[in-house]
Amino acid sequence: MTLADRERPVPRGSKRRKRDPEGRMSLKDHLRELRRRLVISAAGILLGAVAGFFLYEWLVATLAAPVLDHGGDEDARLTSIAFNAVGQPLDLLIRLSLFVGLVISSPVWLYQIWAFIMPGLKKTEKRYAVAFIAASVPLFLGGIFMAYTLLPRAVEFFFSLNPEGTSNIIAPDVYFAFVLHLFIACGIAMVIPVILVGINMMGIVTGKQVLGAWRGVVMLIAVMSALAAPGGEAVTMFFIMIPLTLLFGVAIGLCLLNDKRRERREQALLRPGG
Repeated sequence: MTLADRERPVPRGSKRRKRDPEGRMSLKDHLRELRRRLVISAAGILLGAVAGFFLYEWLVATLAAPVLDHGGDEDARLTSIAFNAVGQPLDLLIRLSLFVGLVISSPVWLYQIWAFIMPGLKKTEKRYAVAFIAASVPLFLGGIFMAYTLLPRAVEFFFSLNPEGTSNIIAPDVYFAFVLHLFIACGIAMVIPVILVGINMMGIVTGKQVLGAWRGVVMLIAVMSALAAPGGEAVTMFFIMIPLTLLFGVAIGLCLLNDKRRERREQALLRPGG
């Protein structure tokens, strides 16, 4: 290529752009990249929702079992889930299908989150981000499973607060909204430590800043655990609290290690001949 070729202006409308080897992008490029990642994530969720459509009957029966089986034959109180509007079955079908799509497509949208973050990382840090992507998917699914195991206990506790002689006739939009919020909250809570390490690798927060907030985070974990384990059952609460606290501790350790590695790299560059 001659000098004249290099200085020749790029035609208007050309898609060719100089790529920054360090992954830096302008604000416009960031917004374009974010839009692309959101579209891919939404497409993955919608494709997963197709599977949710076929799993609808099984999912309703599984999630409604703690209510319908409450008390057994010895409990004379009526417990049921009753539709009170013509369009509620369709609304429930859409909600549960999208929830299944969210779970099934979790590798897709979690990867898109990390793929959006990764251009801002150094090459040596990207291999660690790949490991965090692999960790986030089982953690999210593990949080969903944890919420599923806690659901019967939660229903049993809330029904135990009923005054004598009352029944539990629950609208499906109320009950399934409670169930889905519980599932998604537990799933996201398990992924937050991974995201915390990611924003540390981006340089947004330091390990010391994360460590300085440990009291508030542990208190928040305790509150979340108490809400997810109603009835004040200490054993159930600790079963939720311990893994979340350990994950937060691991995240702090990784953030501090990354800070030390970044500091050593910067000091090496400041040395003569670095």
